[in-house]
Amino acid sequence: MNEPTTQTQPRDAAEAKPKAPQQAVPQRERQYRRARIRLRDPKVRIVLAVGILLLLAGVFFLWRYFGSYESTDDAQIDGHVNGISARIVGHVAKINVQDNQYVQPGTVLVEIDPADYQVAVDRARADYQDALASASAAGVNVPITNISTGSQLSAAEANVENARAGVAAAEGQLQAANANTSQADANNAKAQADLQRYKQLVDKQEISQQQYDQAQAAAKASAATVDAARAAAQSAGQSIVQARAKLAQAGADLRTAQTAPQQVSATRSKAESAKAIAERKRADLEQAELNLKYTQIIAPVAGVVSNRTVEIGQNIQPGQTLMNLIPLEDLWVTANFKETQLRRMRPGQPVEIKVDVNGKKYRGHVDSIAGASGARFSLLPPENATGNYVKVVQRIPVKIAFEQGETKEHVLRPGMSVEPKVWIRE
Repeated sequence: MNEPTTQTQPRDAAEAKPKAPQQAVPQRERQYRRARIRLRDPKVRIVLAVGILLLLAGVFFLWRYFGSYESTDDAQIDGHVNGISARIVGHVAKINVQDNQYVQPGTVLVEIDPADYQVAVDRARADYQDALASASAAGVNVPITNISTGSQLSAAEANVENARAGVAAAEGQLQAANANTSQADANNAKAQADLQRYKQLVDKQEISQQQYDQAQAAAKASAATVDAARAAAQSAGQSIVQARAKLAQAGADLRTAQTAPQQVSATRSKAESAKAIAERKRADLEQAELNLKYTQIIAPVAGVVSNRTVEIGQNIQPGQTLMNLIPLEDLWVTANFKETQLRRMRPGQPVEIKVDVNGKKYRGHVDSIAGASGARFSLLPPENATGNYVKVVQRIPVKIAFEQGETKEHVLRPGMSVEPKVWIRE
């Protein structure tokens, strides 16, 4: 085997280069044979089998692991941004906080000059006291009116009865006067007849002149009695007219007195109106006191003051935002997952949240899934009803809530980037 090799050796290095592969072929064959010999060894086969099984198990567990969660880097911490604004018009007198200062609920943030509102409170209180006095007086008038109208009604009814009795008496007097007039007429007729007879007798001198004079005097007296009776009858008639007029007046007074319930009701209505005015004045006083209270703008929740724009001496208007207050106890994560990642994602699934600011991991859970994709809430939502439609995988916002006590350190801030990992397979 060595001689052919010696005979075929090249004379120089140039001729040896193309013959190098001829030497490599037997070497590879020897390696292959040695490998076959090793593969026939049971121990080697066992090691290979175990290695293949471990490799398959590793691939399986890796597949199980990577398929047990969904994650995204398109996520950030969200929180409430409470805009602090004024409720009244005023002049800023004092500012008690600075940017990035942590405050507790009830902390006075800004103070408005209260002078004008204190004057308004004093004026409203005076108006309220005046209205209370008027209402009290109106309330006292109700029983007084009730009693007085009752007395007027009783008096009016008595006056009507008296007037009716007066009419009856006047009518009786008229009847008596008419009877007296008739009697006087009869007596006068007899006296005049007697005078005529005595006239004839005295002319014949059958009676004395004295008797004639007596008859003449009696006739005159009888005529006067008739005139007096007629005058009395006429007076009695006038008395009836007067009595009837009094009866009519008494009736009118009675009808007026019969309006007593209406008068009491009107007085009671005035009293109620006075009470209502007093209540309105009380409401005005309470509003004035509220406006005075609003001169101190307080923090509604605990949080960090941010974006303060108000300055001392500034005139502010209702609804004008003076600063923002960020409550750090109520934070959550908004993660924009691809729609293909939501197939097995459900509310309540545990979440591991890695925060970029400190690299720390926090515990949380899926709170809810948004009702529409983020593109739907954009300023210009996409219109897919066009000829050049291109399908784009959309992202759906998912709200992830921190577990209780995870954010007590007050390190997290809205807007920070995080990487949530939602465990979709338990």
